[in-house]
Amino acid sequence: MGVFKKATNYYIDYYLPNGRRKREKIRPSKKQAKLVLKKRKVQIAEGKFLDIRKEERISFDKMAKEYLEIHSKPNKRSSWRDEISIKHFSHYFGKKTLQEITSLDVEKYKQKRAREVSPSTVNREMTCLKTIFNKAKEWGKIKENQISLVKLFKVQNARLRYLEKEEIARLIQACPGYLKAIVTVALNTGMRKGEILSLKWPDIDFRNRLIYVLQTKNREIREIPMNDIVFRILLKVRKNPKSPYVFCKKEGSPYRNITGGFTNALKRARIRDFRFHDLRHTFASHLVMAGIDLKTVQELLGHKTFEMTLRYAHLSQDHKRWAINVLGHRLDTIWTPEGKKAKKLELSPSLELRYNEDWEGYNEAAKSPDALPLKGKMRYRLSSANTCYSLGGVCSST
Repeated sequence: MGVFKKATNYYIDYYLPNGRRKREKIRPSKKQAKLVLKKRKVQIAEGKFLDIRKEERISFDKMAKEYLEIHSKPNKRSSWRDEISIKHFSHYFGKKTLQEITSLDVEKYKQKRAREVSPSTVNREMTCLKTIFNKAKEWGKIKENQISLVKLFKVQNARLRYLEKEEIARLIQACPGYLKAIVTVALNTGMRKGEILSLKWPDIDFRNRLIYVLQTKNREIREIPMNDIVFRILLKVRKNPKSPYVFCKKEGSPYRNITGGFTNALKRARIRDFRFHDLRHTFASHLVMAGIDLKTVQELLGHKTFEMTLRYAHLSQDHKRWAINVLGHRLDTIWTPEGKKAKKLELSPSLELRYNEDWEGYNEAAKSPDALPLKGKMRYRLSSANTCYSLGGVCSST
């Protein structure tokens, strides 16, 4: 222990109880440096030195185990993913303590893993690692978290693969019995695979035609209306007296892994580059292309933020153009010379109207309660707006 001068400043040099050498920069005063050193000696002797707690060592493996048991498993449905990530961390960082793992070490880990897996997978692992260090700081294990400065890879989550009508028909036909019902429910409700496989009979209200999704990704209960297709499919599913699950095996246990059967069905249907989760994209995409507003799509999908639903916005461009054309027709009287007849506004050719026999209407347009004959034609209102149009192509407004 001692006092020394470097340039114009004085430093004190001493050892902590754990054997680690420490140096502190003091103001340009030798007298003050001696006083601070004397104070540090007393603090160390009495066990009151403030930095002793900071220098306590805890191995990464020990902290990761505490994180799994105390935080991840009780609070996260995807705790299994954290377990996989931690196995990779432990293999790479070995027996290092939290204090010994620097941001440079993590950057090297990122580069190594990027050569083995996709950037999105690396990002998931980095998120797990950052959470471990955040909890370590929150629980008083460390005072500073340098890992928080590590940035994630920029990933383009632009994938929006959905099935066309012909592909849907081929896929349904290629599915075996048990899988056909599961796929059909996914296509008509937008439910996630886990939500469907964990669905129980008490979660289904046949009287009000509602499905209550209790085990959601966001841990929020979601209500999904059943259309006629889902209603008939679920009525045909035989209840297993040994199990409360809707989709289960003969012995009553729920299906856990349907990847193999789904992959084989895709091969038989000659559909490539498609995952089960893309059935959810198919559900949302066809809703948007049918003219349903994005806010309703968000509620049906259970997206926590509207930004997640905006990925489908580009699918509704034709409907946006049609709405702008309606506005132009409405305001046409302002600048059209008096006496000149307003041109008829044709609907966008891409706005296809399909008749639905169940409720005597069209899928893209809901019949207005106050529908009136308009030159021998019936007037309809879009389900997501108050703008009326006739099936013959002449636009009008209520």
